[in-house]
Amino acid sequence: MGMLGWLWPTLIIIGLIVLAIGVIALSRRRGVASSGPTARELLDQRYARGEIDDAEYQRRRDQLS
Repeated sequence: MGMLGWLWPTLIIIGLIVLAIGVIALSRRRGVASSGPTARELLDQRYARGEIDDAEYQRRRDQLS
């Protein structure tokens, strides 16, 4: 193999590093995508369904800001 004896082990290590980075990136993306609605979105939904009135909506929205 001579001078190219270091090439295959190096490529394997680089491939494993790239694979690990890909797995980490996908797991982080899934964590973000699976998170539920924010408090503001829940408040907006409750207001849209008529569960809270204008004054209550404004008060709670101000507290979230």
